[in-house]
Amino acid sequence: MTETTIEPYLRNAWYLGAWSDEVADGGHLARTIMSQPLVFFRGPDGKAAALEDRCCHRGAPLTHGNVVEAGIECGYHGLIFDGSGQCVSIPGADSIPPQTKVRSYPVVERQEFIWIWMGDAERADESKIIDYPHHDDHAKWPHCKQWLPIESNYMMMVDNLMDLTHLAYVHAKTIGGNPQAHSRAEVDSRETDTGAHYIRWMEDATPPPTYQKAVGFEGNVDRWWDFEFVAPSSVIQWNGAVDVGKGARENQDQPGFHLRLFHSATPETDTTFHYFWSAANGYQQDDPEATDVLYSEIAPTFLEDKMIMEGQQARIDLDPDRPLVTIPSDKALTHARTAIRRLIAEERAELAQAAE
Repeated sequence: MTETTIEPYLRNAWYLGAWSDEVADGGHLARTIMSQPLVFFRGPDGKAAALEDRCCHRGAPLTHGNVVEAGIECGYHGLIFDGSGQCVSIPGADSIPPQTKVRSYPVVERQEFIWIWMGDAERADESKIIDYPHHDDHAKWPHCKQWLPIESNYMMMVDNLMDLTHLAYVHAKTIGGNPQAHSRAEVDSRETDTGAHYIRWMEDATPPPTYQKAVGFEGNVDRWWDFEFVAPSSVIQWNGAVDVGKGARENQDQPGFHLRLFHSATPETDTTFHYFWSAANGYQQDDPEATDVLYSEIAPTFLEDKMIMEGQQARIDLDPDRPLVTIPSDKALTHARTAIRRLIAEERAELAQAAE
């Protein structure tokens, strides 16, 4: 059995375009998604907007201009566009031709995310946006977050998260553990309507360094990882551990080590992506320092992943048509790849039918 690495994009879907605090009032953010240069900014009402980063007058990047009261002003000849992409001012002109506009993209801001729809705007359905209530509950889930540029195909991040046997090798000094224990972990994985899900158990295991620093376990623990891939490119994660013998399987919500993470890989190009992650402290919520320590423990692991994924892409680029081999631990990874291919095939069939 073989596996390829490059997948086409699911167009009619929500992608994470930016963290809310990346788009400041009065400023703008340049970001390329699916090879399309975009500009994010806020209108006079504070509402986030995203436009094609190309003025319709002479093609200058709008990110060379400034955000003004009425919208974003082109830095070349001063045309101003509002959040819908419509030109609202042309210096020296008494009227504005209706075709003087740039493409706008549907965006929705909630739970510290700015989501963007890259496909047919008329099909943008807000009910399909991932609900992540943990960002709304700062008391129970204080969290930290980051954006990282990574030079690899976005699905490599999904592969990385859907096969955790790499933990013992790539993250041995932080969240990893014994390689043999990881290889013997009990895994239940399945494809879902929106992606794939798996839960992974390591019982009577030595707590890894990060867990030990956070909780101070005195002996072995029962550990679990609960991962859900939600197409097109997000993964929701819940890590936990409790002392052996306390019935972790029956009651995962009991006191112990609890860590919730959100991951999203938004494709920039075929071989680069924007990696968004947040990590929520569910074990020492009243101690702000604990969340800072969590960041200091977690952030280096993603830099380790970045190094691996960029190394993969560099080698694959030397012979892109050469297939990769699938091994038994790739079951959840394969479910995720199968799900994204199915959804892309369904989208293409719908588009073909609409074109008839």
